Amino acid sequence: MIVTRCETPGAKNKFKMKTIDIGINLMHRSFNEDREKVVRDAAAVGVSPLIITGTSERSSVEAAKYASRYPGKLFCTAGVHPHDAKSCTPNTIKKLEELAKQDCVVAIGECGLDYNRDFSPRDVQRHYFEKQIELACETGLPLFLHERDAFDDFYSILKRYKNEIPNMVVHCFTGRERELMAYLELGCHIGITGWICDERRGKHLIDLVTKIPINKLMIETDAPFLTPRNMDEKPIDRRNEPKFLIHILDELAYHLDEDIEELAEKTYRNTQRFFNIE
Repeated sequence: MIVTRCETPGAKNKFKMKTIDIGINLMHRSFNEDREKVVRDAAAVGVSPLIITGTSERSSVEAAKYASRYPGKLFCTAGVHPHDAKSCTPNTIKKLEELAKQDCVVAIGECGLDYNRDFSPRDVQRHYFEKQIELACETGLPLFLHERDAFDDFYSILKRYKNEIPNMVVHCFTGRERELMAYLELGCHIGITGWICDERRGKHLIDLVTKIPINKLMIETDAPFLTPRNMDEKPIDRRNEPKFLIHILDELAYHLDEDIEELAEKTYRNTQRFFNIE
């Protein structure tokens, strides 16, 4: 059984695996100078396709425009992050609905609730969260979800729509066992990021990932954020990239006592099924 940690995180994919990064903020300004190179570097180590996260009306439009240029290699979501809920207008949901008709758009979101920073009023967050849930139900697309310090309201809203939502993934899960079990009870998939590589904040995830059914597990970088802290060779600018997904996969394989190639195959298939991509 190959259960190991990569000697050089993000280095050449010596296991010849294919993986999919379900969450990369590729339209972030930190990628403005080398966006295409970032995509190529990821593909060179087997991380392809990539799913670009839409976090606002504007970024969702940009993500769809960019992803449509690379059919089969790039996909995206269309949604409004709770931080940006305050910027929504009566036309925002209509715009997301238009974007959802494009072949490259594979989910609604990133949407949800964030009471940690309260960049948008909580009532506004809840309103536009529900509007995006309703859009997912209408379009048949899965939900790409965000929750931070807002579990009770988040869970309560999702539970009301449990039987109508086509599918959903809790992106960048960092919560506790009570929350994980509740999400799984709702039928959610769980996205794991480099948070599990953070010895300060992510140690609790080492036990929790063993409780996630393997068919509900997906992996992501959330780049350019959450660069894995335990990489031997970190980028000078600390920017995370999708090529580092291999390190997260390796870390997961180690803690799950799984063959890394088999885990890559399982998460790859989970992602294909969830987002309905070939």
